[in-house]
Amino acid sequence: MTAPAKPTGRLLLVPTPLDHGCDSFSPLDAVLPLATIQAAAALDCWVSENAKSTRAFLKRVADVCPLTTPVQEQQITELPREAHKKGDHGAAGAARVDARALLAPALQGRDVGLISEAGMPAIADPGSSLVRAAHELGLTVVPLSGPVSLMLALAASGLNGQNFAFDGYLPREGTARQQRIQALEKLALRTGQTQLFIETPYRNAALLQALAQQLQPGTRLAVASGLTLPAPQVRSMPARQWRDALAKAPADAAAWDQPAVFALGS
Repeated sequence: MTAPAKPTGRLLLVPTPLDHGCDSFSPLDAVLPLATIQAAAALDCWVSENAKSTRAFLKRVADVCPLTTPVQEQQITELPREAHKKGDHGAAGAARVDARALLAPALQGRDVGLISEAGMPAIADPGSSLVRAAHELGLTVVPLSGPVSLMLALAASGLNGQNFAFDGYLPREGTARQQRIQALEKLALRTGQTQLFIETPYRNAALLQALAQQLQPGTRLAVASGLTLPAPQVRSMPARQWRDALAKAPADAAAWDQPAVFALGS
C-alpha cells in the first residue's frame, strides 16, 4: 500500500517595516498587524533579500511575539545575487532566475517565508522568481498584510489611483535622466496614468531638483518620504510650485533624505 503524500508547506510573503537603513524606527506592532507578526514568529525557514536584515527583523518580532525557533537556529537563504541586485523578472525571452530549489523545504512540508529589506517582497523588491516557482510547484502562496510604500504614496498623492505604473529607478546620468523624465511626463499627460518611481535616499535631493526644473509647470509632482516612520512627509503640488519653493530655500531638497516615492501626473 502506498503511503499518503506528505502535505506541502506554503510560501508566505512577509512584509517588513519601511525603516530599513533609517535612524528612527516605529514600534513593529504600530506598522504590522498582529496576525502578520504571529505568522512570522511561527516560521523557521526563510528566503531573504538580505540575511542580516532578516535576523534584525526577527529580533523585533521576538519583542512582540515569542519565536517558535530562536533567531540563531533559523534557516535563512539569500536570493541569488542576480535576483537580489538586478531583478528577477526580465522581459519575455530573457534569462530568468529558477528559484525552485529554494523551495525544497516547502516540498518537505515546511512553510517558507519570503522577505525583503523593507516593505512587501516582490513589489519594487526582489522575490517574484520565488513566487513564480511556488506556483509552478503547486504550492499555496499567502501574501500577509503590511506596508507597501508605493500604495501608501499613491493614496496620499492626489494623483490618479485608477491607472498607474511603477518605473523603478530613473537613470543617474543627467541627459539620460532628463530624457526619461520627459518620456514619463508625456505618457502621464497623454494617458492620465500616474508614474511612480524611487531613488536611493542620498540622491533624492538631486532628483527632486531635476524634476522641479524639467517638468512642465502644470505637471503635478508628489513626494512621499519616511512613510510609517515617526516624521513622514508627503507633499503634492505642480512643478512650478516645487520650483519656486526650492528656489527660495534650496536646502529644503536635502530634507527629503529618507526612503521616498516620487509620483507625477496630471
